Amino acid sequence: MKDYYYFLGIPQNASAEDIKKAYRKLSLKYHPDKNDNDEFFSDRFREVQEAYETLTDKDRRRLYDQNLDSQKRNVKSILPPKIKSFSASKIRAKVGEEITVYWNTYDADLVKIVPFGLEKPNGERTIRIKEFDSQGKFQILLHATNTVLHKTIVQGITITELAESEPNSEEKESLNNPSETFQKPQKKEINLSKMTSVLIFLVLVALIVWLMFS
Repeated sequence: MKDYYYFLGIPQNASAEDIKKAYRKLSLKYHPDKNDNDEFFSDRFREVQEAYETLTDKDRRRLYDQNLDSQKRNVKSILPPKIKSFSASKIRAKVGEEITVYWNTYDADLVKIVPFGLEKPNGERTIRIKEFDSQGKFQILLHATNTVLHKTIVQGITITELAESEPNSEEKESLNNPSETFQKPQKKEINLSKMTSVLIFLVLVALIVWLMFS
């Protein structure tokens, strides 16, 4: 069951005015028109709208609260949450590059990844890095929570900005391993130089012999 209060970042006893304020703030933040119709922001925008429509209707909110309270009373796990793995396809990148994040958690019934939002206990997601902070860093945080124990653990990944002038791994490999098409002209040039030297030597020998017997 989705936690609409969590989507809006408000407590369950929030007033109607608090719900409206949270909705206005988040709808502007996640609106697709302001985020190049990015799929991630479109999903968050739909979640915020769904939460607002449910919580601003008194009857729907009352029924929702009853179901939410019932769910919270159902014990899912009495073990503390664990993060088995949390990794990224690369930890150095340039602005505009895509990075895939992978995660796997145990005994966590609420998983949130910043900047993605609420996620499944395990999975993967690809994000395009639009900007780094002033220190050239991009932070991705995984929050794994067991709501029964009210315990949360957090793990982070830091992506470091790669300077435009600095070659990435593919460019480095290309520099360290020149192609055959680049090597062959070098060999031909060396062979041509040797042949020229030999011809000059033979001409000089012939000239010396001619002078000796003339």
